[in-house]
Amino acid sequence: MNSRPASIDPASPPTLTRRNLFRQVGTGLYAAALMQLLGTDISASESSDRRDVFDTKPRAPSHPPTAKSVVHLFMNGGPSQMDLFDPKIELTKRHGEDYFKEIAGEVEFPEAAGALMKCPFKFAQHGESGMWVADVMPHFAAQVDKVAMIRSMYSTNLTHEPALYKIHSGSEFIGRPSLGAWVSYGLGSENENLPAYVVLDDPLGLPVNGIDNWTSGYLPPVYQGTRFRATGSPVLNLKPGFDEPETVTHLERNLIAKLDRIHQRSRPGHSQLGARISTYELAARMQIEASDALDLTQETAATLAMYGINEPATESYGRRCLIARRLIERGVRFVQLFINSQIWDNHSNIGTSLRDACQRTDKPVAALLQDLAQRGLLDETLVLWGGEMGRLPIAQLPGDKDPATAGRDHNKNAICTWMAGGGVKRGFTLGRTDELGFAAVEDRVSVEDWHATILHLLGLHHEELFVERNGLKERLTGVTKPRIVREVIA
Repeated sequence: MNSRPASIDPASPPTLTRRNLFRQVGTGLYAAALMQLLGTDISASESSDRRDVFDTKPRAPSHPPTAKSVVHLFMNGGPSQMDLFDPKIELTKRHGEDYFKEIAGEVEFPEAAGALMKCPFKFAQHGESGMWVADVMPHFAAQVDKVAMIRSMYSTNLTHEPALYKIHSGSEFIGRPSLGAWVSYGLGSENENLPAYVVLDDPLGLPVNGIDNWTSGYLPPVYQGTRFRATGSPVLNLKPGFDEPETVTHLERNLIAKLDRIHQRSRPGHSQLGARISTYELAARMQIEASDALDLTQETAATLAMYGINEPATESYGRRCLIARRLIERGVRFVQLFINSQIWDNHSNIGTSLRDACQRTDKPVAALLQDLAQRGLLDETLVLWGGEMGRLPIAQLPGDKDPATAGRDHNKNAICTWMAGGGVKRGFTLGRTDELGFAAVEDRVSVEDWHATILHLLGLHHEELFVERNGLKERLTGVTKPRIVREVIA
C-alpha cells in the first residue's frame, strides 16, 4: 500500500484516478472542494437533522439529584464481611464448633465445609461515628465519618459468574446492560470529548466475566464502558499514524460528519446508526482530552504519595484511583475500577491473602475519599465500594481451624458495602446480620434496592429509566418492586 505523500509538487501533478481521489479525499485538501460540491445535499441533511436519542449529550434528570457522577470501586471476589466491617463476638466464642447442618444448603462445596472460624484480625471503633473496622484497613478507618456502611445487603447467587452479572446488571444472565451503561444512557456525559462511562481495569488481567461486566447489553454500544489504560496510551489506536496540519484535520472531520449525516438520513430505520456515528466522532475528539486526563505528571508529589503511587503494593490501584478523580473532574459520569484476578476470593490463607488485598487497595481508596473531599467534589460524587457477595462464617476445609491459614467459602446472604458522598449520610451504619454474620436480618438491602438508590441519588427513577424491547419495558431493576434505601440518604 502506498503511503500518503507529505507534500505535492505542483510542477508534477500526480495521475489521479477516481479510485485514488476517494482514497485520498478523507485525509487531503480535496475535502474542501468535495464539501462545496456536496453543499446542496449537506444543507438539506443538516436542516432536517434532529437530536439523536443514542448519544452521550447531557440529559436532564427526572428529579433534582444529589450526585452528578459515580466512582464504583468494585472489589471482585467477595470481601469477607465478618473480617472487615462486621465483627462477631460469637464467632470467637464458638470457634471450631460444627455448624454445617445449619447452612448445608448454602455452601457451594459442601464436601469441603469446615467448622465455625473466628476472625484473624483485630477490630476497633473509629471516628466520631464509632464505626467498626478491622486493623487491616488503617487508612480507610481514618475516613469512616465520610461513609454510610451497609451491613445488611444480600444477593441471589453464590457463584461468581451469575453473582457478577447480578451486581452489575441486575440480572444473573448475560447480555443485560450494566449499571454504568444505564447511568450514561439516562444522563449522558458532561464532557463531549470523553466517554460517559470509563472502565479502569487491572493491567494484570481481566476480572471474571471479562468485558461483560461493563457491557451495554441491548442498549446501543455508545453506552458501554470504554476501557482506559492507566499507563501508556489510554486507548489503543487513538492517535493517527501521521501528522497533518490542524486545518486539514478539521476539514476532514467536518466532511466525514456531514457525509455520516447524509448516510443516516437515508436510513431512518437503522436506530443504532446514530450511536455508531457518535462513537466514531467521540474517538476523534478523545485524542487530546483522554491523554490529558491520564497525565499524572500534572499532580503534585504530595498527591502522588497520598495515593501510594510510588509504593510497589499500591502503585497500580493508586494510579487508577487518581485517574478516576481526574476523570470525574472532567465531567465523566461513571468511572469503574476493577482489581485483577479474585483477590477478595479468600478460600485459603485468609490471614495473609485478605491482608494483602487490603494493602493493595486501602491507602488508594482512602486517598480518593480525602482528595475528593478537599477539592469539594465529594458532595456531588457518589463513591461505591463492594463486591458481588460475602463469605461464610465457617472455615473452607474440614479440620482446618487456624484462621491464619484457612479460608471462607462464598455467601450470598450477607454482604458489606459502603457508599460515600453524593447525598449519602456520613458516619452512618445501616443493618445487622445474625450473631455469626451468616445472613442479613435487619434493614435488608437487595441488589435491586441498591441499584434503585444509586439511580435516585443521580436524579433518575428506577421505573422511569427503561427501554422498550420485545413489548416489554426493560429496566435495570427488572420486574421487581425495589425500595429506595432512604435510611442512607442525608
